[in-house]
Amino acid sequence: MSRAVLSIGSNLGDRAEHLRAVVALLGGSLVRVSGVYETPPWGDTEQPPYLNAVIIAEDAAATPHDWLDRARACEAAEGRVRDPERRFGPRTLDVDVITVWDADGRPVRSGDPELILPHPRAHLRAFVLRPWLDVAPDAALPGFGPVAALLAAPELAADVAGMTPRPDLSLESGV
Repeated sequence: MSRAVLSIGSNLGDRAEHLRAVVALLGGSLVRVSGVYETPPWGDTEQPPYLNAVIIAEDAAATPHDWLDRARACEAAEGRVRDPERRFGPRTLDVDVITVWDADGRPVRSGDPELILPHPRAHLRAFVLRPWLDVAPDAALPGFGPVAALLAAPELAADVAGMTPRPDLSLESGV
């Protein structure tokens, strides 16, 4: 059984509907879906705020690259267009593979430039770590340690303070 943590975010168009589309597209592989947070943009501040959440998904046959393919398919379905001039610019949908565990529960490590695992900047992103903690209180980012400890770092604690929980936005039910 392969297990993946996926971070989802949107700041263009109907942000909540873009996130709901990921939940619908991943369907039966969903294990947990976090609540939604409204967050300031990261890396390129001249853009609208994001809605962010985290998904934990499982699939007996999925490889790490399968998770990446699924992430890209979700983005394409929601009209994601990559702007090479604005790496961290606005987008209808962003789906990042944060980490993957193999069938034996071991974290997968990858240095493939197309899929670095764990995600090389996840430990710096409160908008990934905070929702992940909601669905997995004992979560640990491979190579970096417990998510709760990472969030306690002063620079991330400040970012968490700028996040707004959005309990009015549900992504799905029954998972």
